[in-house]
Amino acid sequence: MEEIINRLRLDKSQWQLTKFGDVAIQQKQSVDRDNTGLTQYVKGEHMGSEDIHLRVWGELTDEYLGPAFIRKFEEGDILYGSRRTYLRKVVVAPFEGITSNTTFVIKANEKKIDKSLLPFIMLSEGFAEHSIRNSKGSVNPYINWKDIANYEFLLPPKDQQAQLAELLWALDEVVESYWYVKKSLEIYKRKTSYDCYYSPDNKKANLEDLCIKIQDGSHFSPQVIYPENNGKRFRYVTSKNIKKDGIKFDEDQYVDKDFHDTIYRRCNVMKGDILLTKDGANTGIATINTLDEEISLLSSVCLIRANPEVTSNEYLCQYINSDIGNLNLVNQMTGTAITRLTLTTLAKIKIPLADREVQNKIVTDLNKMDEAIKSSLQSFAASRALQKSLINEIF
Repeated sequence: MEEIINRLRLDKSQWQLTKFGDVAIQQKQSVDRDNTGLTQYVKGEHMGSEDIHLRVWGELTDEYLGPAFIRKFEEGDILYGSRRTYLRKVVVAPFEGITSNTTFVIKANEKKIDKSLLPFIMLSEGFAEHSIRNSKGSVNPYINWKDIANYEFLLPPKDQQAQLAELLWALDEVVESYWYVKKSLEIYKRKTSYDCYYSPDNKKANLEDLCIKIQDGSHFSPQVIYPENNGKRFRYVTSKNIKKDGIKFDEDQYVDKDFHDTIYRRCNVMKGDILLTKDGANTGIATINTLDEEISLLSSVCLIRANPEVTSNEYLCQYINSDIGNLNLVNQMTGTAITRLTLTTLAKIKIPLADREVQNKIVTDLNKMDEAIKSSLQSFAASRALQKSLINEIF
């Protein structure tokens, strides 16, 4: 793909400056939901950012839909999220269905443009920047159709459009192949985890009987200091930093030494410990601490340290993040608006415990799958970035 981008030398001298409204037609066909044969709907949350493929959708019998869900779309139509345009939601509909009136349904004007090319124009940086710049409102910004219609770009002659569309869709197949590899590996890992942890040969034990420490972080709010660790400042970790594949920091967050010492003495986090989210939006996610530096935990995170004589942190972490383990935790959560796990509840959660030799094999096998998934995800991200570069090279 890099070679294609490097070799692509487009002569745009014959390309025409064109308004988006001249090549795209907004569809406004309404649907009476009580008298329709349509069964599927698409919400804004079903659409991924910068992903023209629809991965999930809903059935009309799934839930109540508000009065805004009246807009009909047909297979091949482009769905565009007109709210929060910075999310760049552009999807080619794989079937006919219903969406809300805040999602623009768009058809190509095939007299002027190859319909296969239009989705990639909408994925270009120029189109996204125009939509963001012309959006109105602050809390939930939106864009009007007339503002999108005024977007101008260079359109190649009709005889070149099909060739460019064919190239872009061929590259999209490469991106999709990596996505399917990743999904296949994830499904295989889920099945393997189920077989491992649901074995009838496993005994069950309370988590507290398998650990030498279960401790949550500080319940006091820190005074945040930015931006660097200078020997007197230390990172702190909250539930938002915990991901299955490690601790992630969106920004550098440090606390002073006095605050850190108070929390650190409480938890004494060590490299290799399990960090588990015990409240917040992603309650029940665990990761292994791989950081070499000292860190402080806030109350939304719990430290779990296995007793090495009976099990390992890796075994417990893989179980917690498995479908069975996560369901086990979810069933013990309390709260409605904000779900949480208490230390008392965590201590009594039943853990399936295989023989130690079997435990080690389970961890080895699942870790290998994690590495394969990580590798496929990196390939997917890299190919997608190259695809985006090519789109912006053309448009």
